[in-house]
Amino acid sequence: MAENVYEGLFILDANRYAHDQAGVSGRVNALIEKHGGTVLVSRLWEERRLAYPIRGQKKGAYWLTYFRTEGSKIGPLTEEAMREDNFLRQMFLKIDPRIVDTLVSHALQRKEARPVTARSAARPAAPTAGAKDAGAKDAGAKDAGVDSAADSAKEASADEAKAAEATAE
Repeated sequence: MAENVYEGLFILDANRYAHDQAGVSGRVNALIEKHGGTVLVSRLWEERRLAYPIRGQKKGAYWLTYFRTEGSKIGPLTEEAMREDNFLRQMFLKIDPRIVDTLVSHALQRKEARPVTARSAARPAAPTAGAKDAGAKDAGAKDAGVDSAADSAKEASADEAKAAEATAE
């Protein structure tokens, strides 16, 4: 079966994360690798107040990962993540292969990002011209309190598609 790249967003228990940052965040990578995945990027996105309490917690640490695995492994990965005490919630999204390099390079550019494998550290993806424009848009969005790598990449893809349509006409 073909491997896909997924974005995983975990809401970690902020109290446990504050006491053992390496241990709690390391559980994310260990869980993915246990289920046959290869972690490309793993980093703290932000710590923030939750919209509503989850398991009695009012704050959460949002942990963002990009990893490569087979689609059939996502179900068991989700089930085990639900049983993990350190994780309040998790979400996995399949990433369109056309924007994988942009998203991974964007995540690696953050100061909190840690390349996890020698292959991903040695071969960072070259951003496209559209990604440079998206980076400028993301800087403005960051001032407004919005930080989404996926939104930036989608905007970059949309800009590239518009440019391709303009040249086709």
